[in-house]
Amino acid sequence: MNKEEAIFMARQQFTGIAGLPLPRRAVRVLKDRGIFAHALVSIEHQQLAQRYVVRGLESGGSVGDVGRYVTFADEEGHPLEYLHPVEAIGVNGLHAVVISLALVRADMLRKGRTYELLITRHRLSSAENGHRPQSEAEVLFRGIHGRVELDLCGKDKAQGGSVVPTFYSLAGEPTAIPDKFLAVVRAATKGVNCIGCSHAHYLRKPRPRPVGDCAGNESAHQRASSAETAAATQALER
Repeated sequence: MNKEEAIFMARQQFTGIAGLPLPRRAVRVLKDRGIFAHALVSIEHQQLAQRYVVRGLESGGSVGDVGRYVTFADEEGHPLEYLHPVEAIGVNGLHAVVISLALVRADMLRKGRTYELLITRHRLSSAENGHRPQSEAEVLFRGIHGRVELDLCGKDKAQGGSVVPTFYSLAGEPTAIPDKFLAVVRAATKGVNCIGCSHAHYLRKPRPRPVGDCAGNESAHQRASSAETAAATQALER
């Protein structure tokens, strides 16, 4: 943890809601390199379904020795189906939109072979008297100055998607990533090493729905009904 990040952490209670606490210099470098990783999640209201959902954006990529990637899973670490992919004009930007009642976000930063990782869970608070619910964020894992002793952008590229950084406590003891989130962290690790990234690494394409399938019988974390999709799309176009 560098000095700027230590000051940031000391001045406020870290909730993780905004993603990795990056110093201004890191934000500037990512912007200058053309890497856009959108860590913020938002609360959206589905008019047709009359409920609130959490919206996130899988995004990011890598240029040279720098990379940042944000992706999402369900609360058990399984891949969520995206609402739709995003075909951005440039690379290392938006890749897909996800809508869910709750989700887990993996936000990773890479400089060379050094990695930072933040895993957070995002849920909606219970809404009373018709008020808009708030987003509840919980830090599930925080990894600082992790290492992968492989060149995943070059000669060791074939191992991308099968390795995760090794993190240590301040006392130098290995800090284990929760097993159920290893798959999403592997995907994020591959994402921060994906030069000129233009595709999602963890969110998956929605499965075809049988004709006449009832949305009420579908998993809230797996897919949105056609009505919900239309409502969410309206929200995205605002």
